[in-house]
Amino acid sequence: MGRISFFFLVLLFVAFTAAIYNTARFIAASDSTLGGGEEEFDFNPGGKKKLFHTVVTSSSGSYARWQCRIMYYWFKKFKDQPGSEMGGFTRILHSGAPDDLMDEIPTFVADPLPSGLDKGYIVLHRPWAFVQWLRNATIEEEYVVLLFFVLLENFGYLFRSYIFMAEPDHLITKPLPNLASRLRPAAFPFFYITPEKYEREVGKFFKGPVQAVDPVGNSPAIIHKAQLLRIAPTWHNLSIQMKQDPETDKAFGWVLEMYAYAIASAVHGVKHTLRKDFMIQPPWDTSLGDKYIIHYTYGCDYTLEGVLTYGKVGEWRFDKRSFTAGAPPRNLTLPPANVPGSVAMLVKMINQATADIPNWKAGE
Repeated sequence: MGRISFFFLVLLFVAFTAAIYNTARFIAASDSTLGGGEEEFDFNPGGKKKLFHTVVTSSSGSYARWQCRIMYYWFKKFKDQPGSEMGGFTRILHSGAPDDLMDEIPTFVADPLPSGLDKGYIVLHRPWAFVQWLRNATIEEEYVVLLFFVLLENFGYLFRSYIFMAEPDHLITKPLPNLASRLRPAAFPFFYITPEKYEREVGKFFKGPVQAVDPVGNSPAIIHKAQLLRIAPTWHNLSIQMKQDPETDKAFGWVLEMYAYAIASAVHGVKHTLRKDFMIQPPWDTSLGDKYIIHYTYGCDYTLEGVLTYGKVGEWRFDKRSFTAGAPPRNLTLPPANVPGSVAMLVKMINQATADIPNWKAGE
């Protein structure tokens, strides 16, 4: 056996030491605050795309089904276009049983909460669905990068995976890049998520300063998997605890689960980059601008002259709640000429999707 040269041993020692240093640096940044550190060590070899996996939670009812089909249609339209860092897609179906969309939309079946625990608040199933998916699913964008440079550089195994949490009533309007970094998720700031206004309720579940709670929900948000793995169980547990607390339930109402996500993030020291350019919400936002998503949660009611009559059924209207029992028909009537462009674009995008999606049937 030949003798190993002293110079080779020195090279091996230097490389090994550098690897330990950088791996420790990576783990320390990942496992400490995961959102509060000053240094942004966001490794991205060769400027490769930071692909993220899009996830939508859904019940099995018709109302959620038709929205998911339209959402997935627009996801596919923009997935592979220039500027996109959109990877795979999963619909988490929290009914506990497969449905007939399994072959159309990639789907993970999660168990629902025990009967009665949601108290009629179906959104409470969302955090529990994410917990199950994170524990059991394989995320195709998760990859391992091996870096090896003999002397002046270093090597180490770095894992990367990002998750985009979306909703069935989101329409993606253009290629979506990864707006997050490893330490800072990106999320939309909601005007109605106001932790400071509910300091008493927040203080029951988070002992830090109320200013540490971001005005966000879980969606839309792009987040590193390592962060969501920590947040999701807390988000789930807090949602249940908050729903069972009458004072908190009354204060937070239909956005209780959003507050639970925001508080859970604060519990784990995660701060979000607030991106107002993430989405618009017609009819209040009248133009798309440079936004990435149309969120059609509000009803759009107008006179034939294009005057908004919010709170009163208009002569022309589009409201997703008009189709709770089944899908809307193809070729919805377009809004009057003076209605804002955001509303017109919303209806046109729905019409295009329903025209192209095979076997689209009104009422199903």
